[in-house]
Order: sequence, then structure tokens, then C-alpha cells
Amino acid sequence: MGKIRKIVEIDEELCDGCGMCAIACAEGALEIKDGKARLLKESYCDGLGACLSGCPQGAVRVIEREADEFDPEEVEEHLEQQKSTAQKLTESGEFTAACGCPSAKIEIFSKAPSQKEPAAKELDPGLSELSHWPIQIRLVPPGAPFLKGAHLLVVSDCAPVAYPNFHKTFVRGKAVLLGCPKFDNAPEYVNKFAEIFRIANIRSVTVVDMEVPCCSTLPGMVRKGMQEAGKNIPIEEVVVSVRGQILKRI
Repeated sequence: MGKIRKIVEIDEELCDGCGMCAIACAEGALEIKDGKARLLKESYCDGLGACLSGCPQGAVRVIEREADEFDPEEVEEHLEQQKSTAQKLTESGEFTAACGCPSAKIEIFSKAPSQKEPAAKELDPGLSELSHWPIQIRLVPPGAPFLKGAHLLVVSDCAPVAYPNFHKTFVRGKAVLLGCPKFDNAPEYVNKFAEIFRIANIRSVTVVDMEVPCCSTLPGMVRKGMQEAGKNIPIEEVVVSVRGQILKRI
């Protein structure tokens, strides 16, 4: 039986699905589904409202109504399950994408060939600065050799399309992780970053995201992962406009 208590409520008209509330919720009570924040289960929500400060749209509030009691033991099991699921999705070695592509196969590339070399005649004038594969956050294993002692570049997947000269400005000399903070799983990202920071001895982090609200959660995910790993690594956020201009560096 439920009782009258404080619990979060989401205003779907105001919610833009940015995911900031889900990051701020330590109990994992919120998720982004169909572009909106949702309360997974009443018993996961402690009603303290830590998620309120994370919402830039004011779409989250705490109300009093009849609800199932907060269950800290159930929350602990839920968080462990989230962590276990994230680890399974990001394991190295034998993971193969649903399309059949062996996208988790690690490759480290040698330096791009010089334009003077014969092999470069058939290449486009702009050569890639990418030094490794894969690059998708969900596919890169935390123990990947290209992460060891790396300067890490974490990128929202729209930024390379919007920003001209992306490779020369950002990719050169960095290990790249790319993903979408709106459509992918936030706890999975946080767990992946935490594991990378624990074992990879990352030297610095650059986060390149877009000016749109959903992208603004990416630096928060990186910082939360860093916090969970107990690390203090220099981090810079670069915000790119939809017209391809750098708006600010933080």
C-alpha cells in the first residue's frame, strides 16, 4: 500500500528530454524514453528533489501524493543491475553489433600518409587524423590500448558534422569517443567513463558538444564518471553552434 509522501513529477510539455535530471538522480529513478523524462518506479524515488537543479526547463518538481514507499534496498539492486547491464554492453573481445559488423575489433592506425607518397594520390586532400577504431562510446572497451595515457576527446555525434576542420582542430593527438547523450543510455555512459578513468591513466579530457539542450548533459556524464572513479583530470568543454561556430570554451 502507498502512503502520502513527496515524489517527483515530470511536466511532459516542458520536458525536452535533455537527460540532466537522470544524471542528477543518484538513485537511477529517472530515464529518458520517447524523448521525455520518466519515473521508472515510485519506490526508486526518495522525494528529496536532487533532480530539480539539473532541469534547465523547470519540468521536474516535487509534489505530495499517494505513492509506494521509497525502498533503498530495491534502489541498490536497481543500481547494481544498471551497472551490470552497462558492463555487459561494453565488454571487449567478442561483442559484435546486431548488424553483424565486428565493430568492437580494435584497430590502431599508423600516421596518415604524406601527400608526397604515391598512396596519397588517390586520397582526398584532407587526411584523417583518427588514430584508432572503434570510436563509439558504447563499443570502446575501457581497457583499449589507445586509451592508455591518452588525451581523451569526447564528442557528441552532431559536432563533427557541424564544425568544419574538425579533425585538425580537435582530433589530432587524441583518443576519440563519440556518442549521443540524448538517445543513448546515460548510466551506461557514466559507468563507461568511470571505468576508463579508473584504469586508463587519462591525461586530459576535451568534451565537444552542441549548443542544443540535449548535448549539454555530455560534460556532466564525463564529470560524474570522473567523480565515481575518484579522479581529478583536467577537462575542457567546447560548445559548437548548429552553424558550426565555437561559441565558448569552459
